Amino acid sequence: MISIDAYIRQWTGNIRPDLLSGLVVALALIPEAIAFSLIAGVDPKVGLYASFSIAVITAITGGRPGMISAATAATAVLMVTLVRDHGLEYLLAATVLAGLLQIGAGLLRLGFVMRYVSKSVMTGFVNALAILIFMAQLPELDPRSVTWLTYVMVAGGLAIIYLFPRITKAIPSPLVTIIVLTTLTWAMGLDVRNVGDMGALPDTLPVFLIPDIPFNLETLMIILPYSVAVAVVGLLESLMTQTLIDDLTDTTSNRDQECIGQGLANTATGFIGGMAGCAMIGQSMINVKSGGRGRLSSFVAGVFLLILVVGLGDLVSIIPMPALVAIMIMVSIGTFSWSSLRDLRSHPRSSSVVMLATVATVVYTHNLAIGVLVGVLLSGIFFAAKIAQLFRITSDISADGRVRTYRVEGQMFYGSVEDFMKAFDFKEAPERVIIDVSRAHIWDISSIQALDMAVLKFRRDGAEVEIVGMNEASETLVDRLATHDKPGAMDKLLAH
Repeated sequence: MISIDAYIRQWTGNIRPDLLSGLVVALALIPEAIAFSLIAGVDPKVGLYASFSIAVITAITGGRPGMISAATAATAVLMVTLVRDHGLEYLLAATVLAGLLQIGAGLLRLGFVMRYVSKSVMTGFVNALAILIFMAQLPELDPRSVTWLTYVMVAGGLAIIYLFPRITKAIPSPLVTIIVLTTLTWAMGLDVRNVGDMGALPDTLPVFLIPDIPFNLETLMIILPYSVAVAVVGLLESLMTQTLIDDLTDTTSNRDQECIGQGLANTATGFIGGMAGCAMIGQSMINVKSGGRGRLSSFVAGVFLLILVVGLGDLVSIIPMPALVAIMIMVSIGTFSWSSLRDLRSHPRSSSVVMLATVATVVYTHNLAIGVLVGVLLSGIFFAAKIAQLFRITSDISADGRVRTYRVEGQMFYGSVEDFMKAFDFKEAPERVIIDVSRAHIWDISSIQALDMAVLKFRRDGAEVEIVGMNEASETLVDRLATHDKPGAMDKLLAH
């Protein structure tokens, strides 16, 4: 658990940059939250209320200071069918249940699973998100629906973003971009799409409400599959974003606390009319690149968001979309790991395949969970194949030809079982066989069954078999699961 002093420092150690970056993030959250609401098939205020609630609560209870959480596309797409078939109230109930599941994951300390996500999968995840962030801006750059001024303003916005820091870094350049382009659009009456064109902004504060659904087993069976999917995808994206921000800021954070924080945020959000969400890599990158490091940045982003859409909705609605598109393009460029393209030549082929497969799957399915799952599975397969290649068996026979000794080296598991069995000459039938496993380790039931089979085949031909050199961990597993020394073992072999 973090100390009180350290927790206070996470709030007060970076006040001015956190305030400015929080404002930038709040402005960038508005069109995103509206767009994600439309994806889920609900009113824009559902996404806006969710973004406010999740950002504020994760700032207080989360494990990663400076990370931005809000309504996201990753969770929105999972709710489309539920909203279409059962309505908004079931979405709210599913959000609450998803939050409770995430709290349970945190209490069970399931954050450790991130250690099994390889660097190649992380790189693929980051690159895929960068591509998806850029692709999400393409509708705002469609020549059939926007004027030529849009391209000029986007180019101007990017110029401000990249050139203004050469003048001063005291004010985040994305904030300057929004102010300059909004002022130009308003003063000159430029014909470009603005935030107001995305949908109506709410004009009232969120209120506490209990989802209006029947509280019975049938309802639970309806929402449970959606809640499980949202909980898993939300935690996966949050923990991977958390790892990325840890690397960018050279700091560490608490994964289990982040699971609990995300769960508390989603649970509370469902009771104020908001949809589920999770960490957002795009907005988190904006926050970090704008100087946000502490909990205050996320808290300010959520509070500013609510103030902007409720109290200053008329002003926010005139912010030109090209300004926000320019910021998101900057984020996509900064998020993409360009060095990974250069590393394709030097990195092991298996690592490159994992990275490219993760990118391709995420971009094709628009589902981060599926892409990461494919990457993790491929990583596991390649790892098992490499370990299996390090396995070998050598043998020698005594001068009198009566004793054959097999020396096993490496890891005995399901991937090396075939090579293990091929190494034995069961037709030789010496009087005594020694299987020396002092330089090997037995890992699973497949290797134990192979050991059983080898011992029993030699005994079937009349040889005396002895296993020597087994380490303590392997011996414990073999004693518990092996059958070659148990009554009836030979009969079972002969029956096959």
